[in-house]
Amino acid sequence: MENKKIEPKTLPGFMELLPNDQIEFNFIKEKIQKSYEKFGFLPLDTPIIESSEVLLAKVAGETERQVYRFNKGDNDLSLRFDLTVPLAKYVALHQGELSFPFKRYQIGKVYRGEKAQAGRYREFYQCDIDIIGERRFKHNV
Repeated sequence: MENKKIEPKTLPGFMELLPNDQIEFNFIKEKIQKSYEKFGFLPLDTPIIESSEVLLAKVAGETERQVYRFNKGDNDLSLRFDLTVPLAKYVALHQGELSFPFKRYQIGKVYRGEKAQAGRYREFYQCDIDIIGERRFKHNV
């Protein structure tokens, strides 16, 4: 077997930050986190890899075509394409342990297999806030 020289490269649409850019990113992320927490949102982190059955239960068409999906052993897995479906799974699993309304924020990487171009990445951070629970309105009759 011949030694083939491998050229290091970052895949198109994926990012690597140099240290100064990472420091600036961390500063901005911290400001966002503090702002969310100031208004009572709690931090949450969910897995980047989910069961395809769960992740793709409510999607079709273009979104499904953009999902990074693969098999590992007998497991059909996908990389999360947003933070909403993993949140729904999390609440379904832990509803007996949560206080409602449940106010959460999450800042995490998501993955979409769309064509990489200026301003469109395949790997990027998404910042989400959600309030889950009942909202009751008073009605005057």
